[in-house]
Amino acid sequence: MKTPRDLVMLRRMKGLMRWSASTSIALLMAGCSTVVVQQPPQGSTVRPVQASSTVGTYTVVKGDTLYSIAFRNGMDFRELARVNGVAAPYTIWPGQVLKLSAHGPAPIVHAPPVVAKAPPNTPQQAPSAPVSQPAEPVASAPKPAHASSVVPVAGVAPAAVVPVAATAAPIVASGGTRSAGGVKWRWPASGAVVGRFQSSAAIPGIDIAGKEGDAVVAAADGVVVYSGNGLVGYGELVIIKHNDSFLSAYGHNRKRLVTEGQQVKAGQQIAEMGSSSSSRDELEFQIRKDGSPVDPLDYLPTR
Repeated sequence: MKTPRDLVMLRRMKGLMRWSASTSIALLMAGCSTVVVQQPPQGSTVRPVQASSTVGTYTVVKGDTLYSIAFRNGMDFRELARVNGVAAPYTIWPGQVLKLSAHGPAPIVHAPPVVAKAPPNTPQQAPSAPVSQPAEPVASAPKPAHASSVVPVAGVAPAAVVPVAATAAPIVASGGTRSAGGVKWRWPASGAVVGRFQSSAAIPGIDIAGKEGDAVVAAADGVVVYSGNGLVGYGELVIIKHNDSFLSAYGHNRKRLVTEGQQVKAGQQIAEMGSSSSSRDELEFQIRKDGSPVDPLDYLPTR
């Protein structure tokens, strides 16, 4: 028979056992929680699945130029170069990740795979990277478009500069000329305007009617900074730089007749009209000032 003293000791032992069990469970739970929130080891990095999936960046592909990337993203080419620390003559490579704003992630530059094969005493430059002549600095005062005669194209060997033959008579579109923004403009095609400018449109320009094979001419003197079909919605596209502020673009062509770096004169044929990326034969014509689209009718002469 248990005495009152035995009963007191028994109650104390039961309480001690309950406290011990509760404490063990709490410690076990706390330990599990610690495992769940454990941070990665110091020095480890978390890499995105694809650099191009990062908002505010663009991954360069073969055939791109700095100008075409800026055009695609509604930027001034000088700003795009400045944000990414790309100096004139604006050489870029496939796989290079460019920031599209000053607040975007830091750019990632993937060195071309053939760099390691370069001789010991030569600069680290891929053989496929364009070799360009010096051009004006990014922040320089405006200079004529032909100051840089070679436009670096990502992953493409530079093509020889094609001079404008002195005896070649340029094809001149009707309507005379008009000086605006330091550029002497003329119509790039002779057809009627069938699509008006809308700044909010996905492709903000004007549509000029015509038929397949009609001549598309340069709207002003300049240098070709893009000739290709890599911009969705434009088909076969030519972009001409007239000065540091103005670019013009010519889309939906059947055939392009000029290459990057080629100097052209106002009225010189640069393409044949077509319907690439369009439902009808027409020229999609744009003018961009400091990277932003403007109404071409504010610059072209009245006709």
